[in-house]
Amino acid sequence: MVETIIPIKGAVKFQLTLDPTVWIFDDRKLNLKTYFASEKVEEDNEKYLRDMGAHWSREIMEGAVFPPTLKTERKFDRKGMLTGTFGMEIKPFLNNAQITDGANEVVFECTTDEEFVFPLQQAENFIFKFSQDGKPLNEDGPVHVIFADGSNVENPIKNVRAIRIQ
Repeated sequence: MVETIIPIKGAVKFQLTLDPTVWIFDDRKLNLKTYFASEKVEEDNEKYLRDMGAHWSREIMEGAVFPPTLKTERKFDRKGMLTGTFGMEIKPFLNNAQITDGANEVVFECTTDEEFVFPLQQAENFIFKFSQDGKPLNEDGPVHVIFADGSNVENPIKNVRAIRIQ
C-alpha cells in the first residue's frame, strides 16, 4: 500500500500535507481526458472587469441571488467520478505553503530514491494527476506529476512521496 499523504516542506512558511484521496470532491479538479485536448484560453483581464461590472449592475437593479440551499445545490456527477481521470493544479498548494524569499526550486522526492528538480516558475504550472479511470493511483502514486504542456502525459513523474522547496 502506498502512502497517500504528501508533505510540502523546505523553504516554506507553512509546511502542508496534501491528501489526494479527497480531491475527487474538489471543484478545482481538472478532467485530464479533455484538459490537454482543449485549447487554453488566457483570461482577458479587461473582459473580466466588464463582465464583473455588468454582474454588479444587475445585482443592484434586480437584487442579489442567494447561494444554493441543500435542495438546489449542484449534484456531483457520480458516473463521471467513477470513470474519470482527474488532476489538480499544483500552484494553489504552493501559494498556500507561502514559499519564502530566495527559494527558486521545487524538488519532487520519489519512493524510488529519485529526485526531480525544477525551477519554481516552471513547477508552479504542473498538474498532480490523482486518479485514472475513476481509481486512485495506488500502484505508483498517490500522484503523478504532469507538465503544463502535457508533454509527459504518457511518462509522468511517478511515486511522489514529498515536495521540497529550496
